[in-house]
Amino acid sequence: MNLQELTSHASSGGVDELNLISIEGGIYLLEARMQGAVHRVVDAQGKALHLRSVEHARELLQPVTPMPFNLIHAVVHDEMCGVQDDLNQDVKIPLAFRSAW
Repeated sequence: MNLQELTSHASSGGVDELNLISIEGGIYLLEARMQGAVHRVVDAQGKALHLRSVEHARELLQPVTPMPFNLIHAVVHDEMCGVQDDLNQDVKIPLAFRSAW
């Protein structure tokens, strides 16, 4: 799903939530959840849209209708300590869709 498609689905109320996935190395990716399915947000070339920060995501999402917005961060320490792989240890933090500034 590209940003234009995300904007269209969001304006019709079709997006349940938008997640900003924190990846090691300071990279953030967006995923939209719609009716239980996950849709990666891609750039014009169809590649995963890479963002630099939460504020960068908010700037990019200015034309998008607000919706539940979360930061998802994997807890890699648990993997290093041998926690079972079948446990979902990701941290999900609700974010304000718009910046408070």
